[in-house]
Amino acid sequence: MSSKSLDGKVALVTGGSRGIGAAIARRLAADGAGVALTYVNGEQQARSVVREIEATGGRAIAIKA
Repeated sequence: MSSKSLDGKVALVTGGSRGIGAAIARRLAADGAGVALTYVNGEQQARSVVREIEATGGRAIAIKA
């Protein structure tokens, strides 16, 4: 996938606060997508992923499922 190929798109990543979900959220953001990630537990982890994405110029939001 080429860099920024997802500009203007929004991705919903379930379980995005840790592990594979967090890695997918970061990659989608790096490719230009806005990211909405959900979590059940681990609000602080979810917020951390959002901060990481925003620190690199991406857009993200965490939503409790």
